[in-house]
Amino acid sequence: MNRRHTSIALDPGDVQVEAHGAIAAAAADDARRMVAGLTSTAHEPVLHARVKLGASADPAVARPCTAQANIDVNGRIVRAQASAESMHRAVRLLGDRLQIRLRRTARDWESLRGRYSADADHEWRRSSPPRPPLPYFPRPAGERRIVRHKAYELARATVEEAAFDLEQLDYDFHLFTEALTGQDSVICRSDDGYRLAQLDPQPHRLGPTSVPLTVSAMPAPVLDAAEAAERLEITGLPFVFFTDAATGRGNVVYHRYDGHYGLITPSA
Repeated sequence: MNRRHTSIALDPGDVQVEAHGAIAAAAADDARRMVAGLTSTAHEPVLHARVKLGASADPAVARPCTAQANIDVNGRIVRAQASAESMHRAVRLLGDRLQIRLRRTARDWESLRGRYSADADHEWRRSSPPRPPLPYFPRPAGERRIVRHKAYELARATVEEAAFDLEQLDYDFHLFTEALTGQDSVICRSDDGYRLAQLDPQPHRLGPTSVPLTVSAMPAPVLDAAEAAERLEITGLPFVFFTDAATGRGNVVYHRYDGHYGLITPSA
């Protein structure tokens, strides 16, 4: 029986747009109309849509314009983001990535999410080209602070499921609890697939995976948030995964678009 919902596109006026930096009104309207039109491709009701547009004033940033969309599809979040040399181009790239992800909102994708077999059809990975890391404002090191703290219950998932969620949400990294080892872990893209880091790496317990995967052999360093931010600054990495010295849980400190830092922790 076909349970698919016949979607009705949101009205452009129902799409919330947030602008950071010098964003032309025409660009905001363009993004609003594009996202509203694409909501008709979802297979379930779209409850809310939000777009964030940002422009860096630093001439040294090669792709200073960023566009991000967050769509609530019947309670499930679909997310996409893009960066480009112009806002017009960033919005167009965002539309391409968002269209791919909205097509996945059919319930049929739930069966793809949990596949384990080596010959599984990972269309969800191949259909979306790799996205360059989003630029962030080169704020002087002495001015950088942790300005946002997000705490949520980590999803318990296999590596394959975490990789799917990473792609579906268009994240640069994904913090989760690995189902077979019970460990807080982080997954991100690598040149040849995905890379996994864990509090105490136990690759032998992961079993065979159907996505190309490398596992870091190094345990997550035991730090507090300030020490993790310092390590982030020293290494130049996009994020640092660490074991919180107080809770023993996996945390991530990362670079924000505004040049400050963000902190992600598991909820109590």
